[in-house]
Amino acid sequence: MLVHCGDYYEDALKLGNMFGIETIAVRGNCDRSFTRDEFAILETEAGDFFVTHGNMYNVGYSNEDVYETARNYGCTGAIFGHTHRSENVDVDGFLLLNPGSLSRPRDGSGGTFAVLSTSDGGYEATVLRYEDYMRDAARPVGKARSGHLRELFNWADGQ
Repeated sequence: MLVHCGDYYEDALKLGNMFGIETIAVRGNCDRSFTRDEFAILETEAGDFFVTHGNMYNVGYSNEDVYETARNYGCTGAIFGHTHRSENVDVDGFLLLNPGSLSRPRDGSGGTFAVLSTSDGGYEATVLRYEDYMRDAARPVGKARSGHLRELFNWADGQ
């Protein structure tokens, strides 16, 4: 599943269609019809996750608003964007996850994304650096390299 935390909502849906995978996407401050109420609930066996862009919850300054809002919805965690800086924080069993940005990182990382695995037993969240992922990814011998993640998301970011 692709979870997209805002900006270029329509492009996220196109990517999901390209890959043929379920996609949850929310609008961000760069989308035309963005409203404060723009969020989604990702239902998993580990609990629900509040998905939002984050700018209306002041995530650039504090995660308190997004934390409280997600808790009010009975969620296990919040997944958000906006800052272009990755975060993976556990607050007493509550996940605050920002995947960062693949194409326009603001933390000197060269680009990041997150992987969230869920099960009945809980969840595991990992933020991966794009360069490390591409270097370490096992590629079958004789198969052409495909799935240029950064190029696809550069396209999705309107570039």
